[in-house]
Amino acid sequence: MRTVTAHTALVRGLLDPMLAELAQATPEHVGIGHPELAGRVIAIDLTAATPLPPFENSQMDGYAVRHRDLLEAAEAAEPADPAAARSASITLPIGRTVAAGDAPIPHAPGTASPVMTGAAMPVGADTVIPVERANPAHFTELSRAGDPEPSGTVTFASTPPRGEFVRARGSDLPAGATLLTAGTRLTPARIGLLAGAGVAEVPVRVRPRVLLVATGDEVADPGAIRTAGQIHDANTPLLAALLTGLGAEVRTRRTGDTAAELQHILTAAAESVDLIVTSGGISAGAYEVVRDALTEYGVEFAGLALQPGGPQGLGRWAVNGSAVPVLCFPGNPVSSALSAELFVAPALRGYAGRPEALPVEQRTLAHELHSPLHKHQVRRGRLDADGRVHVTAPGSHLLADLAAAELLAHVPVGVEHLPAGSPIEIWRLHD
Repeated sequence: MRTVTAHTALVRGLLDPMLAELAQATPEHVGIGHPELAGRVIAIDLTAATPLPPFENSQMDGYAVRHRDLLEAAEAAEPADPAAARSASITLPIGRTVAAGDAPIPHAPGTASPVMTGAAMPVGADTVIPVERANPAHFTELSRAGDPEPSGTVTFASTPPRGEFVRARGSDLPAGATLLTAGTRLTPARIGLLAGAGVAEVPVRVRPRVLLVATGDEVADPGAIRTAGQIHDANTPLLAALLTGLGAEVRTRRTGDTAAELQHILTAAAESVDLIVTSGGISAGAYEVVRDALTEYGVEFAGLALQPGGPQGLGRWAVNGSAVPVLCFPGNPVSSALSAELFVAPALRGYAGRPEALPVEQRTLAHELHSPLHKHQVRRGRLDADGRVHVTAPGSHLLADLAAAELLAHVPVGVEHLPAGSPIEIWRLHD
Protein backbone atom coordinates (compact mmCIF):
# COMPACT_ATOMS: atom_id res chain seq x y z
CA MET A 1 0.00 0.00 0.00
CA ARG A 2 1.11 3.55 -0.70
CA THR A 3 2.27 5.55 2.30
CA VAL A 4 0.57 8.75 3.44
CA THR A 5 3.79 10.64 2.77
CA ALA A 6 4.03 9.34 -0.79
CA HIS A 7 0.40 10.15 -1.53
CA THR A 8 0.76 13.62 -0.04
CA ALA A 9 3.66 14.29 -2.41
CA LEU A 10 1.55 13.17 -5.39
CA VAL A 11 -1.33 15.42 -4.32
CA ARG A 12 0.98 18.42 -3.94
CA GLY A 13 2.38 17.66 -7.38
CA LEU A 14 -1.15 18.19 -8.70
CA LEU A 15 -2.20 21.14 -6.56
CA ASP A 16 0.94 23.28 -6.29
CA PRO A 17 1.31 24.10 -10.01
CA MET A 18 -2.40 24.91 -10.23
CA LEU A 19 -2.24 27.22 -7.22
CA ALA A 20 0.97 28.86 -8.44
CA GLU A 21 -0.78 29.66 -11.72
CA LEU A 22 -3.78 31.10 -9.86
CA ALA A 23 -1.46 33.28 -7.77
CA GLN A 24 -0.22 34.90 -11.01
CA ALA A 25 -3.68 35.34 -12.53
CA THR A 26 -5.24 38.77 -13.00
CA PRO A 27 -6.29 39.89 -9.50
CA GLU A 28 -9.86 40.39 -8.45
CA HIS A 29 -10.59 43.86 -7.05
CA VAL A 30 -12.77 43.91 -3.95
CA GLY A 31 -14.10 47.04 -2.26
CA ILE A 32 -12.45 47.91 1.06
CA GLY A 33 -15.79 47.69 2.85
CA HIS A 34 -16.96 44.44 1.28
CA PRO A 35 -17.93 41.91 3.95
CA GLU A 36 -16.11 39.09 2.13
CA LEU A 37 -12.77 40.89 1.98
CA ALA A 38 -11.57 39.46 5.31
CA GLY A 39 -9.60 36.28 4.71
CA ARG A 40 -8.74 37.08 1.10
CA VAL A 41 -5.10 37.34 0.03
CA ILE A 42 -3.29 40.39 -1.37
CA ALA A 43 -2.26 39.71 -4.96
CA ILE A 44 0.45 42.38 -5.33
CA ASP A 45 2.58 44.50 -3.03
CA LEU A 46 0.76 47.64 -1.89
CA THR A 47 2.56 50.84 -0.87
CA ALA A 48 1.45 53.93 0.99
CA ALA A 49 0.65 56.81 -1.36
CA THR A 50 0.83 59.29 1.52
CA PRO A 51 2.37 59.25 4.98
CA LEU A 52 0.42 57.79 7.90
CA PRO A 53 -0.75 59.89 9.61
CA PRO A 54 -0.90 62.35 6.70
CA PHE A 55 -0.41 65.42 8.93
CA GLU A 56 0.85 66.28 12.39
CA ASN A 57 -2.01 65.92 14.86
CA SER A 58 -2.87 65.90 18.53
CA GLN A 59 -2.94 62.66 20.49
CA MET A 60 -5.10 64.19 23.26
CA ASP A 61 -7.81 66.72 23.95
CA GLY A 62 -5.76 69.58 25.33
CA TYR A 63 -3.83 72.72 24.51
CA ALA A 64 -1.30 73.11 21.72
CA VAL A 65 1.60 75.33 22.75
CA ARG A 66 5.09 76.32 21.70
CA HIS A 67 7.50 74.63 24.09
CA ARG A 68 9.72 77.71 23.83
CA ASP A 69 6.90 79.87 25.24
CA LEU A 70 6.58 77.58 28.25
CA LEU A 71 10.31 77.73 28.96
CA GLU A 72 10.41 81.52 28.67
CA ALA A 73 7.42 81.94 30.98
CA ALA A 74 8.89 79.51 33.50
CA GLU A 75 12.29 81.23 33.47
CA ALA A 76 10.62 84.56 34.00
CA ALA A 77 8.92 83.13 37.11
CA GLU A 78 12.08 81.43 38.49
CA PRO A 79 15.06 83.05 36.74
CA ALA A 80 17.71 81.80 39.18
CA ASP A 81 16.81 78.11 39.35
CA PRO A 82 16.30 76.13 36.08
CA ALA A 83 14.99 73.05 37.95
CA ALA A 84 12.44 75.18 39.80
CA ALA A 85 11.55 76.90 36.53
CA ARG A 86 10.53 73.60 34.91
CA SER A 87 8.05 72.95 37.74
CA ALA A 88 6.72 76.49 37.96
CA SER A 89 3.12 77.13 37.02
CA ILE A 90 2.57 78.98 33.75
CA THR A 91 -0.43 80.99 32.63
CA LEU A 92 -1.05 81.69 28.93
CA PRO A 93 -3.88 83.39 27.05
CA ILE A 94 -6.19 81.00 25.17
CA GLY A 95 -5.75 80.98 21.38
CA ARG A 96 -7.88 79.72 18.51
CA THR A 97 -9.47 76.28 18.81
CA VAL A 98 -8.82 73.47 16.32
CA ALA A 99 -11.34 70.61 16.15
CA ALA A 100 -10.85 67.29 14.39
CA GLY A 101 -11.44 67.86 10.69
CA ASP A 102 -10.49 71.54 10.74
CA ALA A 103 -7.77 72.73 8.38
CA PRO A 104 -4.51 73.63 10.12
CA ILE A 105 -4.35 77.23 11.36
CA PRO A 106 -1.40 79.39 12.44
CA HIS A 107 -0.57 79.21 16.10
CA ALA A 108 -0.28 82.61 17.79
CA PRO A 109 3.00 82.67 19.72
CA GLY A 110 2.59 82.99 23.46
CA THR A 111 -0.89 81.41 23.50
CA ALA A 112 -2.38 77.99 24.27
CA SER A 113 -4.63 76.78 21.45
CA PRO A 114 -7.38 74.33 22.46
CA VAL A 115 -6.96 71.26 20.25
CA MET A 116 -9.04 68.08 20.05
CA THR A 117 -7.86 64.49 19.62
CA GLY A 118 -6.93 63.87 16.01
CA ALA A 119 -7.06 67.52 15.06
CA ALA A 120 -4.27 69.02 12.97
CA MET A 121 -1.64 70.73 15.09
CA PRO A 122 -1.73 74.53 14.76
CA VAL A 123 1.22 75.56 12.61
CA GLY A 124 4.03 76.62 14.92
CA ALA A 125 2.89 74.67 17.99
CA ASP A 126 5.00 71.66 18.96
CA THR A 127 3.61 70.29 22.24
CA VAL A 128 0.19 69.29 23.61
CA ILE A 129 -0.79 69.56 27.28
CA PRO A 130 -3.87 67.42 28.11
CA VAL A 131 -6.86 69.36 29.37
CA GLU A 132 -6.77 67.27 32.57
CA ARG A 133 -3.41 68.86 33.42
CA ALA A 134 -4.71 72.39 32.98
CA ASN A 135 -6.49 74.76 35.32
CA PRO A 136 -9.37 74.83 34.78
CA ALA A 137 -9.34 71.10 33.96
CA HIS A 138 -11.98 71.53 31.24
CA PHE A 139 -12.42 73.70 28.18
CA THR A 140 -13.98 77.09 28.95
CA GLU A 141 -13.26 79.52 26.11
CA LEU A 142 -13.48 78.01 22.62
CA SER A 143 -13.24 80.12 19.49
CA ARG A 144 -12.65 78.46 16.13
CA ALA A 145 -11.50 80.14 12.93
CA GLY A 146 -14.11 82.73 11.92
CA ASP A 147 -15.48 83.13 15.46
CA PRO A 148 -14.86 86.25 17.59
CA GLU A 149 -11.42 86.65 19.06
CA PRO A 150 -10.74 84.14 21.88
CA SER A 151 -10.50 85.32 25.49
CA GLY A 152 -9.55 83.90 28.85
CA THR A 153 -6.43 82.23 30.17
CA VAL A 154 -5.31 78.74 31.16
CA THR A 155 -2.72 77.72 33.72
CA PHE A 156 -0.38 74.72 33.58
CA ALA A 157 1.32 73.35 36.69
CA SER A 158 4.64 72.57 34.98
CA THR A 159 6.50 72.40 31.66
CA PRO A 160 6.16 69.04 29.86
CA PRO A 161 8.79 67.64 27.45
CA ARG A 162 8.85 69.13 23.97
CA GLY A 163 6.73 67.18 21.49
CA GLU A 164 4.62 65.43 24.11
CA PHE A 165 1.30 64.06 22.80
CA VAL A 166 2.00 65.12 19.22
CA ARG A 167 1.66 62.52 16.47
CA ALA A 168 4.25 63.31 13.85
CA ARG A 169 3.41 63.14 10.15
CA GLY A 170 4.48 59.72 8.85
CA SER A 171 5.18 58.38 12.37
CA ASP A 172 3.20 55.22 11.54
CA LEU A 173 4.43 54.78 7.96
CA PRO A 174 6.22 57.16 5.59
CA ALA A 175 5.01 57.69 2.04
CA GLY A 176 6.20 54.90 -0.24
CA ALA A 177 6.46 52.36 2.57
CA THR A 178 5.08 48.87 2.00
CA LEU A 179 1.60 48.45 3.41
CA LEU A 180 1.19 44.73 2.68
CA THR A 181 3.13 42.29 0.53
CA ALA A 182 1.69 39.88 -2.01
CA GLY A 183 0.49 36.67 -0.37
CA THR A 184 -0.59 38.36 2.87
CA ARG A 185 -3.94 37.29 4.29
CA LEU A 186 -6.32 40.14 5.03
CA THR A 187 -7.26 40.35 8.69
CA PRO A 188 -9.53 43.08 10.11
CA ALA A 189 -6.47 45.04 11.29
CA ARG A 190 -4.84 44.84 7.86
CA ILE A 191 -8.06 45.96 6.19
CA GLY A 192 -8.06 48.90 8.60
CA LEU A 193 -4.49 49.75 7.59
CA LEU A 194 -5.43 49.80 3.90
CA ALA A 195 -8.51 51.89 4.59
CA GLY A 196 -6.47 54.36 6.62
CA ALA A 197 -4.04 54.63 3.70
CA GLY A 198 -6.88 55.57 1.38
CA VAL A 199 -7.14 52.27 -0.52
CA ALA A 200 -10.67 51.94 -1.93
CA GLU A 201 -10.33 48.65 -3.83
CA VAL A 202 -8.01 45.83 -2.90
CA PRO A 203 -6.38 43.57 -5.52
CA VAL A 204 -6.73 40.03 -4.19
CA ARG A 205 -5.89 36.59 -5.48
CA VAL A 206 -8.65 34.79 -7.29
CA ARG A 207 -10.09 31.96 -5.25
CA PRO A 208 -9.64 28.34 -6.35
CA ARG A 209 -12.84 27.14 -7.99
CA VAL A 210 -13.69 23.65 -6.79
CA LEU A 211 -16.33 21.33 -8.17
CA LEU A 212 -17.48 19.00 -5.40
CA VAL A 213 -19.35 15.90 -6.55
CA ALA A 214 -20.96 13.45 -4.14
CA THR A 215 -21.95 10.11 -5.61
CA GLY A 216 -24.19 7.17 -4.81
CA ASP A 217 -27.74 5.98 -5.36
CA GLU A 218 -27.96 5.54 -1.60
CA VAL A 219 -27.59 9.28 -0.91
CA ALA A 220 -30.59 11.56 -0.39
CA ASP A 221 -30.59 15.34 -0.06
CA PRO A 222 -30.54 16.69 3.51
CA GLY A 223 -34.12 17.13 4.64
CA ALA A 224 -35.54 14.93 1.87
CA ILE A 225 -37.68 11.90 2.61
CA ARG A 226 -35.40 8.87 2.40
CA THR A 227 -36.42 5.71 0.68
CA ALA A 228 -35.49 2.36 2.20
CA GLY A 229 -31.72 1.91 2.14
CA GLN A 230 -30.88 5.58 1.71
CA ILE A 231 -28.93 7.95 3.95
CA HIS A 232 -28.84 11.72 3.94
CA ASP A 233 -25.94 13.38 2.15
CA ALA A 234 -23.53 14.59 4.84
CA ASN A 235 -20.46 14.74 2.62
CA THR A 236 -21.53 17.60 0.36
CA PRO A 237 -22.35 20.10 3.15
CA LEU A 238 -19.37 18.92 5.23
CA LEU A 239 -16.78 19.16 2.46
CA ALA A 240 -18.29 22.32 0.98
CA ALA A 241 -18.01 24.04 4.36
CA LEU A 242 -14.46 22.78 4.85
CA LEU A 243 -13.29 23.90 1.40
CA THR A 244 -15.08 27.25 1.65
CA GLY A 245 -13.43 27.83 5.01
CA LEU A 246 -10.09 27.23 3.30
CA GLY A 247 -10.77 30.00 0.81
CA ALA A 248 -12.17 28.03 -2.11
CA GLU A 249 -15.16 28.95 -4.23
CA VAL A 250 -17.22 25.76 -4.18
CA ARG A 251 -19.95 24.53 -6.46
CA THR A 252 -21.66 21.21 -5.76
CA ARG A 253 -23.24 18.43 -7.76
CA ARG A 254 -24.54 15.02 -6.87
CA THR A 255 -24.92 11.97 -9.08
CA GLY A 256 -26.07 8.39 -8.76
CA ASP A 257 -24.09 5.30 -9.66
CA THR A 258 -24.00 5.98 -13.40
CA ALA A 259 -20.58 6.52 -14.94
CA ALA A 260 -21.89 8.32 -18.01
CA GLU A 261 -23.73 10.88 -15.86
CA LEU A 262 -20.61 11.62 -13.81
CA GLN A 263 -18.50 11.94 -16.97
CA HIS A 264 -21.02 14.40 -18.40
CA ILE A 265 -20.92 16.52 -15.21
CA LEU A 266 -17.13 16.67 -15.24
CA THR A 267 -16.88 17.46 -18.94
CA ALA A 268 -19.41 20.29 -18.66
CA ALA A 269 -17.60 21.85 -15.68
CA ALA A 270 -13.97 21.29 -16.68
CA GLU A 271 -13.42 24.66 -18.34
CA SER A 272 -14.77 26.64 -15.39
CA VAL A 273 -13.13 24.97 -12.38
CA ASP A 274 -9.59 24.60 -11.07
CA LEU A 275 -10.05 21.42 -9.02
CA ILE A 276 -12.49 18.52 -8.94
CA VAL A 277 -13.16 16.68 -5.68
CA THR A 278 -15.38 13.61 -5.51
CA SER A 279 -16.62 11.58 -2.58
CA GLY A 280 -17.66 7.94 -2.71
CA GLY A 281 -17.47 5.32 -5.42
CA ILE A 282 -13.77 4.38 -5.22
CA SER A 283 -13.62 1.23 -3.09
CA ALA A 284 -13.59 -2.44 -4.15
CA GLY A 285 -17.33 -2.93 -4.58
CA ALA A 286 -19.27 -3.78 -7.73
CA TYR A 287 -20.80 -0.31 -8.25
CA GLU A 288 -17.91 2.10 -7.75
CA VAL A 289 -19.04 4.89 -10.07
CA VAL A 290 -16.07 7.24 -9.70
CA ARG A 291 -13.54 4.50 -10.29
CA ASP A 292 -15.54 3.18 -13.25
CA ALA A 293 -15.99 6.64 -14.80
CA LEU A 294 -12.47 8.00 -14.34
CA THR A 295 -10.08 5.07 -14.70
CA GLU A 296 -10.26 5.13 -18.49
CA TYR A 297 -9.24 8.82 -18.43
CA GLY A 298 -6.04 8.21 -16.50
CA VAL A 299 -7.16 8.90 -12.95
CA GLU A 300 -5.31 6.48 -10.66
CA PHE A 301 -6.87 4.67 -7.72
CA ALA A 302 -4.79 3.17 -4.93
CA GLY A 303 -4.97 1.88 -1.41
CA LEU A 304 -3.14 3.88 1.26
CA ALA A 305 -1.63 2.60 4.49
CA LEU A 306 -4.15 4.82 6.25
CA GLN A 307 -7.15 4.26 8.52
CA PRO A 308 -9.69 5.69 7.92
CA GLY A 309 -9.37 6.90 4.35
CA GLY A 310 -7.48 4.01 2.74
CA PRO A 311 -9.04 4.20 -0.75
CA GLN A 312 -7.89 7.29 -2.67
CA GLY A 313 -7.81 8.49 -6.24
CA LEU A 314 -5.98 11.26 -8.04
CA GLY A 315 -5.12 12.43 -11.52
CA ARG A 316 -6.39 14.88 -14.11
CA TRP A 317 -9.65 15.11 -15.97
CA ALA A 318 -8.08 15.51 -19.41
CA VAL A 319 -10.99 15.80 -21.82
CA ASN A 320 -11.49 18.26 -24.70
CA GLY A 321 -8.18 19.99 -24.01
CA SER A 322 -8.74 20.45 -20.29
CA ALA A 323 -6.44 19.05 -17.61
CA VAL A 324 -8.15 19.68 -14.29
CA PRO A 325 -6.68 18.10 -11.14
CA VAL A 326 -8.98 15.50 -9.63
CA LEU A 327 -8.94 14.15 -6.08
CA CYS A 328 -11.24 11.28 -5.16
CA PHE A 329 -12.12 10.60 -1.53
CA PRO A 330 -13.96 7.69 0.10
CA GLY A 331 -17.66 7.98 0.73
CA ASN A 332 -17.77 7.45 4.48
CA PRO A 333 -18.06 10.95 5.99
CA VAL A 334 -15.18 10.65 8.47
CA SER A 335 -12.89 9.20 5.81
CA SER A 336 -13.86 11.94 3.40
CA ALA A 337 -13.34 14.73 5.96
CA LEU A 338 -9.97 13.38 7.09
CA SER A 339 -8.85 12.95 3.49
CA ALA A 340 -9.63 16.60 2.83
CA GLU A 341 -7.75 17.66 5.97
CA LEU A 342 -4.71 15.51 5.23
CA PHE A 343 -4.32 16.07 1.51
CA VAL A 344 -6.12 19.26 0.37
CA ALA A 345 -6.22 21.57 3.37
CA PRO A 346 -2.46 22.24 3.69
CA ALA A 347 -2.12 23.47 0.10
CA LEU A 348 -5.24 25.63 0.28
CA ARG A 349 -4.23 27.09 3.63
CA GLY A 350 -0.85 28.05 2.19
CA TYR A 351 -2.50 29.69 -0.83
CA ALA A 352 -4.78 31.58 1.56
CA GLY A 353 -1.81 33.04 3.43
CA ARG A 354 -2.20 30.84 6.50
CA PRO A 355 0.12 28.25 8.09
CA GLU A 356 -0.23 25.03 6.11
CA ALA A 357 -0.18 22.68 9.10
CA LEU A 358 -2.55 22.48 12.02
CA PRO A 359 -0.90 23.11 15.40
CA VAL A 360 1.09 19.97 16.33
CA GLU A 361 1.66 18.93 19.95
CA GLN A 362 3.07 15.97 21.84
CA ARG A 363 0.67 14.85 24.57
CA THR A 364 0.19 11.90 26.90
CA LEU A 365 -2.32 9.18 26.12
CA ALA A 366 -4.91 8.73 28.88
CA HIS A 367 -5.64 5.09 28.04
CA GLU A 368 -4.26 2.30 25.91
CA LEU A 369 -5.11 1.99 22.23
CA HIS A 370 -4.61 -0.55 19.46
CA SER A 371 -3.84 0.27 15.83
CA PRO A 372 -3.30 -1.78 12.66
CA LEU A 373 0.43 -2.53 12.48
CA HIS A 374 0.85 -1.62 8.82
CA LYS A 375 -1.35 1.48 8.72
CA HIS A 376 -1.12 5.08 9.82
CA GLN A 377 -4.18 5.44 12.01
CA VAL A 378 -5.85 8.79 12.64
CA ARG A 379 -8.11 8.88 15.68
CA ARG A 380 -10.42 11.67 16.81
CA GLY A 381 -10.27 12.75 20.40
CA ARG A 382 -10.28 15.37 23.12
CA LEU A 383 -8.16 16.53 26.05
CA ASP A 384 -9.18 15.97 29.64
CA ALA A 385 -8.69 18.48 32.47
CA ASP A 386 -5.12 17.25 32.94
CA GLY A 387 -4.25 17.67 29.25
CA ARG A 388 -4.22 13.93 28.51
CA VAL A 389 -5.53 12.58 25.22
CA HIS A 390 -8.71 10.51 25.04
CA VAL A 391 -9.42 9.00 21.62
CA THR A 392 -12.62 7.49 20.33
CA ALA A 393 -13.35 4.50 18.14
CA PRO A 394 -11.86 4.48 14.61
CA GLY A 395 -15.18 4.01 12.78
CA SER A 396 -15.40 5.99 9.53
CA HIS A 397 -19.15 6.64 9.79
CA LEU A 398 -19.23 8.29 13.24
CA LEU A 399 -20.39 11.81 12.46
CA ALA A 400 -21.26 12.73 16.05
CA ASP A 401 -17.80 11.60 17.12
CA LEU A 402 -16.21 13.74 14.40
CA ALA A 403 -18.31 16.76 15.35
CA ALA A 404 -17.22 16.51 19.00
CA ALA A 405 -13.51 16.05 18.24
CA GLU A 406 -11.00 18.62 19.50
CA LEU A 407 -7.98 16.94 17.96
CA LEU A 408 -6.64 14.32 15.60
CA ALA A 409 -4.30 11.76 17.18
CA HIS A 410 -1.76 10.08 14.90
CA VAL A 411 -0.52 6.52 15.36
CA PRO A 412 2.26 5.84 12.83
CA VAL A 413 2.83 2.72 10.77
CA GLY A 414 4.59 0.02 12.79
CA VAL A 415 2.82 0.78 16.07
CA GLU A 416 0.26 -1.80 17.06
CA HIS A 417 -0.27 -0.93 20.73
CA LEU A 418 0.24 2.13 22.90
CA PRO A 419 -0.20 1.76 26.66
CA ALA A 420 -1.70 4.48 28.81
CA GLY A 421 0.86 7.19 29.49
CA SER A 422 2.52 6.88 26.07
CA PRO A 423 3.43 10.07 24.18
CA ILE A 424 1.26 10.68 21.12
CA GLU A 425 1.27 13.33 18.41
CA ILE A 426 -1.90 15.34 18.05
CA TRP A 427 -3.14 18.00 15.67
CA ARG A 428 -5.35 20.59 17.33
CA LEU A 429 -8.50 21.21 15.34
CA HIS A 430 -9.74 24.77 14.89
CA ASP A 431 -13.31 25.56 15.93
